[in-house]
Amino acid sequence: MSLSVIYTRAQLGVSAPLVIVETHLANGLPAFHIVGLPEAAVRESRDRVRSALINSHFEFPQRRITVNLAPADLPKEGGRYDLAIAIGILAASGQVPGESLENYEFIGELALTGALREISGALPAAITSAAAKRKLVIPLENSAEAALAGAEVGAATSLLQVCAELHGREKLPRAEQKVDQSVIDCPDLADVRGQLKARRALEVAAAGGHNLLFYGPPGTGKTMLASRLPGILPPLTTTESIEVAAVYSSAGLPHQSLRPFRAPHHSASPTALVGGGSTPRPGEISLAHRGVLFLDEMPEFPRHALEILREPLENGEVRISRARAQVTYPAHFQLVGAMNPCPCGYLGEPRCRCTPDQIDRYRNKLSGPLLDRIDMQVEVGAMNALQLQDAAAGEPSDSVRERVCAARQLQTQRQGTTNNLLKGAELETHCVLGEKEKHLLRQSVEKLGLSARSYHRVLKVARTLADLASLQRISSAQIAEALAYRNLDRRQTVISSR
Repeated sequence: MSLSVIYTRAQLGVSAPLVIVETHLANGLPAFHIVGLPEAAVRESRDRVRSALINSHFEFPQRRITVNLAPADLPKEGGRYDLAIAIGILAASGQVPGESLENYEFIGELALTGALREISGALPAAITSAAAKRKLVIPLENSAEAALAGAEVGAATSLLQVCAELHGREKLPRAEQKVDQSVIDCPDLADVRGQLKARRALEVAAAGGHNLLFYGPPGTGKTMLASRLPGILPPLTTTESIEVAAVYSSAGLPHQSLRPFRAPHHSASPTALVGGGSTPRPGEISLAHRGVLFLDEMPEFPRHALEILREPLENGEVRISRARAQVTYPAHFQLVGAMNPCPCGYLGEPRCRCTPDQIDRYRNKLSGPLLDRIDMQVEVGAMNALQLQDAAAGEPSDSVRERVCAARQLQTQRQGTTNNLLKGAELETHCVLGEKEKHLLRQSVEKLGLSARSYHRVLKVARTLADLASLQRISSAQIAEALAYRNLDRRQTVISSR
């Protein structure tokens, strides 16, 4: 047999399209060609495969070898095709049996010794190969993340071990998920003294998945509060864990078992936030999927970078279009920001010399459409030394997490999702208001000049407040508290009227 067909998987975002490796051995001068839109790393696999076969004591055919990676219009990159190409050559030359190869998929980079090296995107490949009812063979280093797919995955350390499986001499060990027994060390909310309103806002944001912005003078604990949000969030569900692991796998990063907490520096470029590059890679907002994206000193970020956040906040995904490919990454993240009230940070104090125009320019770095998408805007005031000394230790994260989990369980039972994701008819169904509440909300919206989007976000926050209180209907108290978390809208109105 001088022709073989092997199955493998490409990497395209968090998907893994099928690639068919066709290998043909023909008479003529010895040559080795790879076709099918291979990039440089794929073309270089010729040398890796040749050395791996020879050093594994196989015969490298001295014939004209043509390897076709189909479909031809799908870009191929990286060393992930080495193992499939090597198995294709061995099958075409009769050195391994070809009868059962249609039941396998092979992914892995080969070392010159024939050892298998780790690749990125193993989890999406495991999920799609399981759907195709084929057994995936991957490097041992990728076995833990591939095991999340719950499918039959064989973990190999070398080309020889793979061939032993194909000859029926030795079964590859099944990939098994490693159970992490380590204790997660998250900063405790008990470390925060005072700041009762900010602590309450953090709990509400965690319970409903709401976006949150802290603003106040320097040193008031804004960053300290935000860093403690992961400690009060509920653990990832099985489905969410697989989603997060797939994003990290496509980025070549270690498997994430906790809700992600990403805190990029304010010098981050738009591409670093949204993702991209000539070969698209996930950015910070996708790496924060099902977790938290914390932007400290938000007005210091480039305005263009902040404006990029608007669509992902609304749609929960990022579409990166390039000439050679279009990739979609998930981006259901919770945005938490921190900023000063003015350029110097000491608005309202005698030492502040900022003019109204300077304050407007500083705050205008956060556009109206972006602020509209931030459900809660909470002021974190300064505390003097006496207040710090008299303040008792705050409630620990464990106690707050219990209330957050209870509120989220109510939301899941009622509507199947968190309150921040309610849209359209769902809002009308689950956020029913009485006449008194409607009148209060209507008057407040008109006075503050809130947009329709802000109106709906106030409703969602009020629904979360009712869930925390285990109430079926939203009352005036929840409407008033939800409106109190739109502080930046109120202060913007005051500044504009100066």
